[in-house]
Amino acid sequence: MSRPYDVLARIRSNRPAPEQAGERCEMCSEPIRDEHQHVVNVDGRQLMCVCRACYLLFTDNHADLRYRAVPDRYLAFDGFALDRRAWEALQIPVGVAFFFTNSALERTVAFYPGPAGATESQLDMDAWNAIRGADSRVGLLVDDVEALLVRVPEARTGSADAESCEPQTYLVPIDACYEFVGRLRMLWRGFDGGQEARAFIDSFFSDIQARAKNVPPGTPP
Repeated sequence: MSRPYDVLARIRSNRPAPEQAGERCEMCSEPIRDEHQHVVNVDGRQLMCVCRACYLLFTDNHADLRYRAVPDRYLAFDGFALDRRAWEALQIPVGVAFFFTNSALERTVAFYPGPAGATESQLDMDAWNAIRGADSRVGLLVDDVEALLVRVPEARTGSADAESCEPQTYLVPIDACYEFVGRLRMLWRGFDGGQEARAFIDSFFSDIQARAKNVPPGTPP
């Protein structure tokens, strides 16, 4: 007669090994590393975590696809055509925002960070089109997957030398923007974000500056 302990031991030995914990590709369910790539669900306006094989299926920017791979391109737009009046015309209530073209909506949308995460701004299209027309580098952005990330110095909000303060302007992957606002949301304290949030913003933009390739004014799309 088998003892209860022996029965329990046999049950345990026959169990399949537990699956390893961690993220999985949202398309094929293969395990993926912490540092992985993303695709955009264009219709659902969602980022999806994917493995390398699935990512490569959607890298053709000219194909009419429901999903688009997010590239890993960082460009710096020094001397960008954005002055105080142009920024105020965009009606962004804070000094940081990102802009990208949503192909499903067939228009450019704007988001800014805050305590609730990414908040969409009602973008004044006349103001945006004026900026787009003044700087050809905006045309380098790939719809849905790349964004124009802008940080406007605080001096623009009212100081006498506001016109001379140049914004920090970069072309970045769209997933970098959502990572930025997500981490900032966790650090946000009080009305203006607090010291820790401001330090994170400084660090984030320093990292982008270090990895971005400069594209001079007048570069055609």
